[in-house]
Amino acid sequence: MAYAAGVDVGSTQTKAVIIDEQKKIVSRSLIDTGANVVQAAEKAFLLTLKDGNIREEEVSYVIGTGYGRYKVTFGNAQITEISCHGRGAVHMFPKTRTVIDMGGQDTKGISINESGEIIDFCMNDKCAAGTGRFLGAASMALDIPLGELGPTALKSERPVKISTTCTVFAETEVLSWLGKGKKIQDILMGVHKSIASRSVSLLRRVGIKDQVTFTGGVTKNLGMVTVINELIGLKMNVSDDSHYMGALGAALFALDHIFESRIPHEEMLK
Repeated sequence: MAYAAGVDVGSTQTKAVIIDEQKKIVSRSLIDTGANVVQAAEKAFLLTLKDGNIREEEVSYVIGTGYGRYKVTFGNAQITEISCHGRGAVHMFPKTRTVIDMGGQDTKGISINESGEIIDFCMNDKCAAGTGRFLGAASMALDIPLGELGPTALKSERPVKISTTCTVFAETEVLSWLGKGKKIQDILMGVHKSIASRSVSLLRRVGIKDQVTFTGGVTKNLGMVTVINELIGLKMNVSDDSHYMGALGAALFALDHIFESRIPHEEMLK
């Protein structure tokens, strides 16, 4: 039994996944990336080995992905996160044809075929207004943990309209609404709607067709899932492993390499 691994080094968090030859996830890990990207990649991988009680020599191939993929110094190859999220999404939800990946630093709309290959994609511009970082700014301004933002927003009855398109000024606008006596849940729903509308515009550029799968760290935010579902008029595919989709896709590509490397040997035995 050989194992394949994917390490997704994101701007905020680093994820690692190990799969077996049946393409089943046997272990996973998630840590904050921090300032030392190389160290984050190594730590995530070692934690994944420990989680699955797997020896390092049992992992035959490792692929790095994410913005820090070239910092996965122990990896065998690197593949873009766009390809990895597409591959992971169609593996987990086979009828997926559109992917929205929302991370801490950027958001991507991705169109894929039945094999998970990329047909088209687009990303948000340099501004992080449609990403998890915008949520982080609201979290700091209101002194509310990230995990409570979504549930709190869903209690809103009269959401405010967030007009800023810059994360730098998000905190100022949030505090301004708070100073005007607006309820926290209404402010947060305004933040969620602002991010969701920008994200859905990316999806529309690549085409919203068939099943849509949501990937990235923001999938943990039920408020964001709810708002995007309402905007696109569909129920997106989301799973407990959606946060690990990039690492899963990388591991699947790594497994491809393992299988391909066996072909010459098997043909020689014929």
